[in-house]
Formats: sequence, C-alpha cells, structure tokens
Amino acid sequence: MAEEADTMAEKKTSGFKETLTTVFVAILIALGVRTVAYEPFNIPSGSMIPTLLVGDYLFVSKASYGYSRHSLPFSLPLIPGRIFFEEPKRGDVMVFKLPTDNKTDYIKRIIGLPGDTVQLKDSILYINGKPVKRERVDDFIERSGSNYTRTARYLETLPGGKRHYVLEVTEKTFYDNTPVYKVPKGHYFAMGDNRDRSRDSRFLNDVGFIPLENLVGRADVLFFSVDGSAWKFWKWADSLRFERFFQGIE
Repeated sequence: MAEEADTMAEKKTSGFKETLTTVFVAILIALGVRTVAYEPFNIPSGSMIPTLLVGDYLFVSKASYGYSRHSLPFSLPLIPGRIFFEEPKRGDVMVFKLPTDNKTDYIKRIIGLPGDTVQLKDSILYINGKPVKRERVDDFIERSGSNYTRTARYLETLPGGKRHYVLEVTEKTFYDNTPVYKVPKGHYFAMGDNRDRSRDSRFLNDVGFIPLENLVGRADVLFFSVDGSAWKFWKWADSLRFERFFQGIE
C-alpha cells in the first residue's frame, strides 16, 4: 500500500510538472508569435474613422518594417536601432509608439516619408508642393444610440496611387491650414483619416514626426468588430459587425 501511495504521489508530481511545462511552452510560443509575427490591437477612439471604427479588433504585422525594441513586450531595450528593416509605404496604416512618451500605442496613416514636405490648405493635403487628389463621395453615417450624424466623406489618392477615405467635419479649423512640415531623415509624418478629430503629426508638441525606431507594425486585417463594449457578450447579437470580420485594411 505504501508503494502504491508513493507511485500515485509521483504520478501527481509528474503530471503537475508536465502541466507547468505545457503552460510555460504555450506562453513562450504566444510571446514569440506576438513579437515576430502578429499582435492583436483594438481601436478605442474615432481618429481613423471611416477606415477603422471604435470596437474594431485587428492584427498588426510585426515583420512589416523589421524589428526594434518596441517590437518586444514592454519595449525591452534588447534590440539596438532597427533590424531587418523594410521601408514603409505611403498610405500604410501603422501602429507606433507615441514619440512623446515611447509607451502609448497610436494608429495612424503614413502620409509623409523622410524628406517630404506636407501641408494642408483649406483641408486639401499638399505633398511636396502638389495637391493630393480628393473626390467628394457619399456622406459617412454614424449611429450613436438612436441618433445619427452625417459627415462629409472624400476619396483621397496619395502619390503612388494609394486610395482611401477621409472625413471632413469642416474646412476651417486651425489644422486645416497648416505651416509646411519638413519630414526629417529617419522619420515619418502620420495623420488620422478622421481629419478634424485626430491628434497626429500636425500637433508637433503632442505627436510630431514618428522616428523609425517607434514603428511597431502595419495594420493588416480586421478579425473582429463590435459596436459597444466587447465584454458584454450577451449584447453581441445586436452589436457585432459581421461585415467587418476578416477584412483587409486599406
């Protein structure tokens, strides 16, 4: 009987160790995927409407621009500069660490590349002194409870051919008419698609130019979208936006 008890105790100990090992390996694999491949993010604000909505959940490709310390959990300073670098493309929707604190995740669209000049005149975007083509299309309709609001929507075509939608509430705000921004070497100029409701590179003291090292990755695909608090699963029947599931991000 004593031998049987010892054997059972050994089996329990062995099973516990195997469970711990399995959990540890699973955590390592998850961290590895998150670091080198894809990391999930959610959208908490409306600065990228109409491209991204509050309640969208997306995967960000960590390999798109190579890796820096901000590719690692907690931005551990284990990677000097940037390795395996690939140049971002104008029009990419990117996640980056806010330059003013190197902690907060931001998501915006790359508008200006190193060496570019960027300016807005009466809300028209100018890149390297030339106006960007913009066409008026149908209004964007947004629901808040039982209320609906309409906002002017435009189709913008960036140099190189990238097309995306932007919203304009008005064309008369201070940041619809800006000075000329000269993008420094090794930096990028980013803007939200919801032009009058985005704090972005136009706000030099709050965001400013994005250093190469601060790029986290390119937003590639939406995998989930809910209009409301995602944790309120009992309301999903009315709030899930199925049409946005597994959509590429343009």
